[in-house]
Amino acid sequence: MAKKMVKKRKSPRKKKQSPIILGMKIFFVCILLFIFSIALISKKLFEEPSGISTNYEQEFIHELAENAVIIEAKYHVRPSVMMAQAILESNWGKSELAQREKNYYGIKGENPSSYTTKEFEEDEWIEISAQFRSYDSLLESMEDYAKLLNNGTGWDGELYKEVIEAPNYIESAEALQTAGYATDPDYPEKVISLIETYELYKYDHDTIEQESKSE
Repeated sequence: MAKKMVKKRKSPRKKKQSPIILGMKIFFVCILLFIFSIALISKKLFEEPSGISTNYEQEFIHELAENAVIIEAKYHVRPSVMMAQAILESNWGKSELAQREKNYYGIKGENPSSYTTKEFEEDEWIEISAQFRSYDSLLESMEDYAKLLNNGTGWDGELYKEVIEAPNYIESAEALQTAGYATDPDYPEKVISLIETYELYKYDHDTIEQESKSE
């Protein structure tokens, strides 16, 4: 029998892509890579401040604590409240008043310069211009704050007596509001929140005593 001739099928040739189409594909790939790179960079930018802020906060708390221990021994002001107020009033030492005048408690006084501040009056926040005391250091600002709580004001020497004599930081923070230290109606809650969030109460003398007894 004669063998049948089987023709081999030729494999289909791949069509060559035109330079224009190839160029467009490369262009779109580059665009996607660019967008992806921007997304990563943006994420990095948003993450870095958090880490830096955390380290900064720890350093600031440490500096406050060192001074607070010294001041407590002399003026008997509760360290946790003292530290929380410095953080709140100065925005972690970053406010213009803290940076330029070393004023960490918003204590008003004679000064050639005036600063804009917010006050809560008649159920709304308003901006006013006021003069604030100037200091040479954080320690000096903290000590002047402690003197204010101890000596009160010219019209009431015992205005802040309850702040110092309060049995715990919660009542001490509430006494600040009662005495009119700040116009913010949420001031005590903000002070207490800072104390509890950053465990500032561990610097208070009564907390240290309780821990030493439990050991």
